[in-house]
Amino acid sequence: MAKLILLYFLAIFCFALTSDAATYVVGDTSGWDISTDIDSWASDKSFKVGDVLLFQYSSYHSVCEVRKETFESCNTTDTLKTFSNGNTTVTLSKAGARYFVCGNQLHCLGGMKLQVNVEGDQASTTAGAPEAQPGATLRQPSSKSNNPSTVIPTSSGFVVRGIGSLVIAFQHLMATMLILAQI
Repeated sequence: MAKLILLYFLAIFCFALTSDAATYVVGDTSGWDISTDIDSWASDKSFKVGDVLLFQYSSYHSVCEVRKETFESCNTTDTLKTFSNGNTTVTLSKAGARYFVCGNQLHCLGGMKLQVNVEGDQASTTAGAPEAQPGATLRQPSSKSNNPSTVIPTSSGFVVRGIGSLVIAFQHLMATMLILAQI
């Protein structure tokens, strides 16, 4: 019994150490779309090493990670990475600026681009989410409507950092101990 409780404490401790990352749905309920004001969406966010960007978009769009010069000119032929599966996760694995544009140059010129300034120590090894796999089955955002049946959760619903994750872990531990005490 004591070994089980010790193992449980270790699992909670490991969870608390790696749960500082947040997942941000780019554009919130509007998703990665030409009608979304991406600059406004990003303006009140503080991105840290280990956080994850989740891009959800229709088949009319893609996500390209680019260099600063390419970002400013919307050159969609000189990309670092290109994603087109409709549900793309990008882990912010190191501090510094990251740049993303829509692969459709006209959409990029229309403002469908995102600059993210990642704060944190470059030596940080916070665990993040894995990259999206082909054939992922997350719901696609509508490109021009806010149909309530297709609403995507906002980024703030995914954020659990620091002390919040410890409180949740402690409550889970107490509930488990109560259950074990009754057995």
